[in-house]
Amino acid sequence: MPELILADGTRIGSRERIQATLALLGVDLAHWPVPSSPDIATLLARRDLSDSEQQTVLASVDGQFNHLRREHGYVSRDLVVLNAGHPATEAALGRFARPHVHRDDEARYVLDGRGYFVFYDQAEEQLLLEVLAGDFLRVPAGAEHAFVLGDSPRLKAVRYFTDPAGWVPVYTDRDVPPHVADIGGTA
Repeated sequence: MPELILADGTRIGSRERIQATLALLGVDLAHWPVPSSPDIATLLARRDLSDSEQQTVLASVDGQFNHLRREHGYVSRDLVVLNAGHPATEAALGRFARPHVHRDDEARYVLDGRGYFVFYDQAEEQLLLEVLAGDFLRVPAGAEHAFVLGDSPRLKAVRYFTDPAGWVPVYTDRDVPPHVADIGGTA
């Protein structure tokens, strides 16, 4: 179950309340079951995956991709594999942790692990959303956000794109808030 942590430390664990709060920002949150076949579970449990193993995982969620293609016009996808301590992950997290916006939606379906999205409400207060395996999140174009792993050692998520080139971050002038650093994320 995801959790939403408000700037004052209040924790919201009700999926309905989280969805209602995020809807005010235009953010969609849904829960889709993670494929449970033994082969996919074995792949998701691994630290790293080869290109062909990533393609196997992506094929296991073709139904979601086809749905999103029809509903939102996504044309491509990839599987991001993040592991704390890995040099490529550290570089990626350095980019993700800086508050930014995109010209198109950012959509992710978490298959393994957990991470934290940072948003800002209408009063410029920080919201920290913990996402877990099975969570699908769609952040609308222009919504300021950041992403960190926190104290979680890893995350595997499918990213969906309307532009095959992927998302291009436009960084804002906002500093990475201290609240993010408090959860062990890249600051």
